[in-house]
Amino acid sequence: QVQLVESGGGLVQAGGSLRLSCAASGTIFSINGMGWYRQVPGKQRELVATITSAGSTNYADSVKGRFTISRDNAKKTVYLQMNSLKPEDTAVYYCKLEILIRDYWGQGTQVTVSS
Repeated sequence: QVQLVESGGGLVQAGGSLRLSCAASGTIFSINGMGWYRQVPGKQRELVATITSAGSTNYADSVKGRFTISRDNAKKTVYLQMNSLKPEDTAVYYCKLEILIRDYWGQGTQVTVSS
């Protein structure tokens, strides 16, 4: 069984920073892609950032230059450093890990940015 535990969400003022973490546990031999997605009520979940097993990254245009995704393979953890946060970044953030041929999702963590 694979479990993902997210942490690091919260309330922050515009211009502030937060760091999200997503740690995987269970019988895991290797993790392929890792990513962060976000969703607001009434809208589809959208990609925020992804990172491959080789370390290549991809970002949504709306977060480029402000967010940084990274991973620690030994800790089976993916991070999202979010700087210069804006009210429009408010959402529930989900991590996704690709393990073998399956996708595993975290439970979601709320990020609220006040103006």
